[in-house]
Amino acid sequence: MVNDGKDREITFELVEHIGIISRDSKGWTRELNRVSWNGGPAKFDIRSWDEAHAKMGRGITMTQDEVRELRNLFDGLEL
Repeated sequence: MVNDGKDREITFELVEHIGIISRDSKGWTRELNRVSWNGGPAKFDIRSWDEAHAKMGRGITMTQDEVRELRNLFDGLEL
């Protein structure tokens, strides 16, 4: 459970750890996970986490349809 800074408590459950995208010098990792926020259905989530997954940075949460569209966009890029 975390406080969003507006005196609202937000609950989360890390449903599935998919993978680490990067790691910073302080040990935080940017990860792709499936997270349930406030008891809702799990969504894909990209954000930074501390080692214990107790603290997190700002991130982006996407539905399965949004992830599909993002994949289509990536498929069209030359990397």
